[in-house]
Amino acid sequence: MTLGSDVSGLTTTAATAAARGLSIVVPVYNEAAGLALLHERLINLAKTLRARYGLACEVVYVDDGSKDATLAIARGLSADALDVQVVSLSRNFGKEAALMAGLDHARRGAVLFMDGDGQHPPTLVEKLVAHWIEDGYDVVYTAKAHRDNESAARRLAVRGFYALINWGARQKIPEDAGDFRLLSPRAAAALRQLPERNRFFKGLASWIGFRQIRVDYEPAPRAHGVTTFSAGRLIGLSIEGLTSFSVAPLRFASLLGVLLAGAAFLFGLSILWEVWTTGKQVPGYPSLVIGLMTIGGVQLIMIGIVGEYIGKILSELKARPIYFVAEHTEKRADGGAAENATERTAAE
Repeated sequence: MTLGSDVSGLTTTAATAAARGLSIVVPVYNEAAGLALLHERLINLAKTLRARYGLACEVVYVDDGSKDATLAIARGLSADALDVQVVSLSRNFGKEAALMAGLDHARRGAVLFMDGDGQHPPTLVEKLVAHWIEDGYDVVYTAKAHRDNESAARRLAVRGFYALINWGARQKIPEDAGDFRLLSPRAAAALRQLPERNRFFKGLASWIGFRQIRVDYEPAPRAHGVTTFSAGRLIGLSIEGLTSFSVAPLRFASLLGVLLAGAAFLFGLSILWEVWTTGKQVPGYPSLVIGLMTIGGVQLIMIGIVGEYIGKILSELKARPIYFVAEHTEKRADGGAAENATERTAAE
């Protein structure tokens, strides 16, 4: 039985990359105001890539249960210079599920992930594609050049998150790396084969290995509206990433337990020493209450951490589909027929 996977047959060179093509996956949620403008920019990008590399492109819009007119606008987008797929999920499954849906429906070789809010500049895609085709990199990921416009508390929290998730990890997750990245055909094939349902794309894209390169950039201002990621949702996403990709919280809990046990042992020795040398009994009520409260609080924290991992195990054992597709339409740039409102009852 083979426990690995050989994707060497999908290796691309500068001569073969154009034949593979590029799929641009864009998860969208309530992006009606700026979707048409983003599509125009992607059309211009596709024309540039075809002229420079002979690269055929498609865009896969994944509507993650939008409440506004996002889906209606996406249906009406023209297939000018690139194929257009619109994948509408049955409800809001979250960004990780939307990314997976886009990856599953991508029909070209290489896959590029980018957000639909306009903060990921399409002009930077040319540089990412050049690293893939000309330099032979399999994973080209972007990262914020700096966080000078963020508060000190947020910068400290981000640094602490990456320090914790990379603690003891063999394959480190680059700090400040985002979902805006390009995967070569063999890297995309490798990512598709990972079986877990609790997915953390930043971690998985690093874990698969291959040749990777970082590209720093300055995110553009949002084209419209405000971000839907509140502080609470960011904390939740951080916990989801930690428990899905790393066992660092469990190790931290074990280390904390060892430290508390060591402190209790030394405290006990100090009590014995005081009794032995002075013959006086140490008043016990305050120290006992404080000790019980401390140990009880730490135990509850540890139980909560273990509970998060048990929840992940339960989710994997249930083996529920990551998403359901309610509607899938396609338009081809060559004028081919589209799949009009194909409703599906099974998970993709």
